[in-house]
Amino acid sequence: MTWRDLTDPRVVAHGVDPEAGLKEPVPENLEIPERLGPVTLVVDDHKIKRYAFTQDDYHPWHFGPSPFGGRIAHAGLLSNDLVQLFTTVYAASRTVGLHTEEQLWFDGPAHLDEEVTLDGTYVESFTKRGQDYVVMEASATGAGGRGILRHRGVEILRTRPGDVAGRGSTSGAGGSGTVDGTFDEDAPTAVVGTPSLRPGAPLPFLHVTITQEQASVFSRCGEYVRNTHSDLAVARAGGLRIPIVQGQQQCGLITGMLTRFFGADLFTGGWLRVKFIRPVEVFEQLEVGGAVTAVRELADDRLGVEVEVWVRRADGALSTIGWARAEVPAS
Repeated sequence: MTWRDLTDPRVVAHGVDPEAGLKEPVPENLEIPERLGPVTLVVDDHKIKRYAFTQDDYHPWHFGPSPFGGRIAHAGLLSNDLVQLFTTVYAASRTVGLHTEEQLWFDGPAHLDEEVTLDGTYVESFTKRGQDYVVMEASATGAGGRGILRHRGVEILRTRPGDVAGRGSTSGAGGSGTVDGTFDEDAPTAVVGTPSLRPGAPLPFLHVTITQEQASVFSRCGEYVRNTHSDLAVARAGGLRIPIVQGQQQCGLITGMLTRFFGADLFTGGWLRVKFIRPVEVFEQLEVGGAVTAVRELADDRLGVEVEVWVRRADGALSTIGWARAEVPAS
């Protein structure tokens, strides 16, 4: 039976250590390029329900019929599996890193009970501000190589999170300039196919609090992985007062909002790039928002829509900022 995760936690009952023989996650052990995976897993009912719990996202397409015929996974469901592919080579519970940037290309939905293959490579490493970074490119494909999701992520491989979290910038190449979390407060919420879809209009905001249980499950406690997101002792050893929400979990909150905004078109050609600029502690109240920045007329009664997106903490500071785009019907 194909298991639903990167590792099968049931093997520990037979005395197997899932991390035995894996490399220490430190920069000197890197090989560039370095293959990560491949891994085959199944997008089963449990995996979808578990992700829905971690994101507090119960969109009806994930539990019943969808525009793609049957039940589909959340757009971001496989994104953390792709991020975590490095743990097929490096010991997950000895990793104390920091995810700084994420980019996703959505090629098609993952269907209920579909077997998917994850494959990735460390393609680059560099040093910046005294920290050692590594860049991964990876993809998730379905039967016959059908594209589902592509990922490019940047991470500090080994650090003390409490010392470096919050250094990020709110702008970057490939986005739409500086993201400051503002929008036209007099404009109605943007709705695709209506006159409300115009620059400055806000996206459908979400308000959510990620609890410790949600963060722990998202960050693989079910596979017996210990990290700064699931374990208080590990978090405090990393200079944090309490576990922090994984950047990829915040990214998932944004993809959930974009699903409600772009609809099915997010799954078949959407793009998202985010930067994680400040930490989010578990139990923090979060606002997930965004604003339209550009609307372009395309052929065949289609529009190219670009947006800014963000996650805002309860203290008003932005923790995640980014840019997204998709093509949608004009009417």
